[in-house]
Amino acid sequence: MTAAADTPAMLDRIRAALPALPAAERRVADVLLQDARAFASQPVGTLAARAGVSKPTVVRFCRSVGYRGLADFKLKLAGSVNEGVPFVHRAVAEDDGAGELVVKVVDNAVSALLKYRNAAASHAVERAVDALAEACRDGHRIEFHGVGNSAIVAQDAQHKFFRLGVHATASGDGHVQVMSATMLQPGDCAVVISNSGRSRDLLDVAEIAHRQGATVIVITASGSPLARRALQPGYLLLAADHPEDHDRYSPMVSRLLHLVIVDILTTGVALRLGSEHLRPMLQAIKRNLRLRRYVDAA
Repeated sequence: MTAAADTPAMLDRIRAALPALPAAERRVADVLLQDARAFASQPVGTLAARAGVSKPTVVRFCRSVGYRGLADFKLKLAGSVNEGVPFVHRAVAEDDGAGELVVKVVDNAVSALLKYRNAAASHAVERAVDALAEACRDGHRIEFHGVGNSAIVAQDAQHKFFRLGVHATASGDGHVQVMSATMLQPGDCAVVISNSGRSRDLLDVAEIAHRQGATVIVITASGSPLARRALQPGYLLLAADHPEDHDRYSPMVSRLLHLVIVDILTTGVALRLGSEHLRPMLQAIKRNLRLRRYVDAA
C-alpha cells in the first residue's frame, strides 16, 4: 500500500488546499504528495532542498494547512503512515446477517474516528475553540447550522453549548438560517455543518455570516464547495473526511464523526471558560433536574 493510500484524509485535505497556497508552498506540497513517508522522516533542510525553497517556507506550509508547525505536522503524518488504522471501511450488503452488521457498522465507525484522530489539524481546532470561547466570554451569539441529517448534529451542538450557559441557537430551516445569519455581527460565530458540503442553503448561510463579519467555522469534507470557500480569510475549516458516500440515504459514519468534533469543541470551550464558572451552574442544573424525576413507588 502506498503512503498516499495510508493517509487519505490528511493528503486529500492538502490537495484541496493547493489552489489557495502560494507557489513556493505548493512546491513543498508536491514533495509531500510524491512521498509522504519520506516527508515524515526527512529533516527540514532536506525537504527545503527537494522543494527548492527556504526552510521557513516549509514551516509556513505546515501552518497554512492547519498545523502548529513542522514538528506537529510530521508527528501527525508519521502516525498516519506508520501506525495505520486497524479497520477498513466495508459496505453493508443486503444479505448481511445481524452478526455481520454489528461488525461492519462498528468497524466503519472506529476506522473513521481513528483516521480523524491521526489527521486532525490541531491548530485549526484550537483556533475554532478560541473563537467560540471568546464569543462566549463576550456575550456574543453562537449559531449552529445544518440541514437534513446535519441539522440533528446542529441541535446536539446547541444543546451542549446551552448547558455551558452559552447563548447558542440551532436551525435546520433554510429561511430561518438566512434571517439569523443576516443578524450576525463581528464577534459572533456561525458553525456550519454539512456532510456533502454541497447544500446551497448552507453555502448561502456561510457567505452571509462571513459578509456580516462573524467568524464562520465549517465542519465538512475536504475538497467540497463549502470546504473550498472556507479556505478564505474569516473562515475556519475543520475537515471531516470519511469513506462514506455523501449520497447515502442514511449517513452513519459522518454523523458520528461530526458529533465527535462537536464534543471536542464543547470540551475545549468548557476548559477555556474555567471550572470556577461552570461547576456551580452545572451542579445547580443537575440538582433541579433531579427534582423532576419520578420517585420510585418502593
